[in-house]
Amino acid sequence: MDSLTQIVLGAAVGEAVLGKKVGNKAMLYGAIAGTIPDLDVLSRYFVDTVTAIEWHRGFSHSILFSILFAPVLGWLISRIEHKQTVSWREWSWLMFWGLFTHPLLDSFTTWGTQLFWPFDIRLAFQSIFVIDPLYTIPFLIFLILAMRLPKGDPQRRKYNNLGLILSSVYLLIGLGLKELAYDNFVENLKEQNITYDKIETRPTPFNTILWTANIDIEDAYLIGEYSFFDTGPIVFTDYKKNHDLLGSMIKEDQIGRLIKVTKGWYTVSKKQQVLFYNDLRFGLIKPDPLNPIYAFSYRLLPSQGRLKIEEVPKFKGDAQEVMSNLWSRIWGK
Repeated sequence: MDSLTQIVLGAAVGEAVLGKKVGNKAMLYGAIAGTIPDLDVLSRYFVDTVTAIEWHRGFSHSILFSILFAPVLGWLISRIEHKQTVSWREWSWLMFWGLFTHPLLDSFTTWGTQLFWPFDIRLAFQSIFVIDPLYTIPFLIFLILAMRLPKGDPQRRKYNNLGLILSSVYLLIGLGLKELAYDNFVENLKEQNITYDKIETRPTPFNTILWTANIDIEDAYLIGEYSFFDTGPIVFTDYKKNHDLLGSMIKEDQIGRLIKVTKGWYTVSKKQQVLFYNDLRFGLIKPDPLNPIYAFSYRLLPSQGRLKIEEVPKFKGDAQEVMSNLWSRIWGK
């Protein structure tokens, strides 16, 4: 999830653990704990693109990381806050829950987390987008209400608990909506006599009303959208895999690792003699079958007998186009 959401969650967890004893400082250190796992993004400055992708939401988003670093951070805080009547074990408990709830929440997104690292298992329920105002804003409001009250006020705890409960209920609702959307996709595929190998569904940006599905049909992928306000059948658009364009590159170690990361959900395109590896899991910015623009795409650049992979940058105009199309599509067709 986005940084603001993880800060809010970490602060609320900190309040739940030690708010009665240390007041807003519990929120402060909980918020810090909630941001620490995402420091793995700094790896992009030190390693190649594929390695950075593999490391993202890896070790730092695991139970093991929380267990190992919570006591260290708890001890450090106990030294800073030595005037507080709180033991390093209590600070460690706060930091553990701040660190652990971060990847727990991230596991509901499309990218998922390696919660059980070093085991090669990535949890990705794909039931909430990385930024969802309906999850974050109510949560934030209750946190601010709690923050403004004295640490001994029982209403403070009620506000904080309400934020935690509502946000958790929203996650559960998301799982239920995902199941409903999945059933509609499957029913429409059946009605249109489309046979397929596998299907994955996920919410579109910023909401849980409009859902999209990737469908594997051997030499191509179908992509469809379904809003709970739709009244007509789902339209599925065909995107060719073009995996054969990779040629001998398919034997490259980096390509094999990319395929593993994307779980085989990818297309290959060619523009001006340059090949692009397109990650299909996060959808398209421009859903044009003749000239699609993918949310995550990587240039494949052979150089002096080696393969260099670069992520294609995103631009402000891309986000504006997505938002414009998304708003009108959410309300159905």
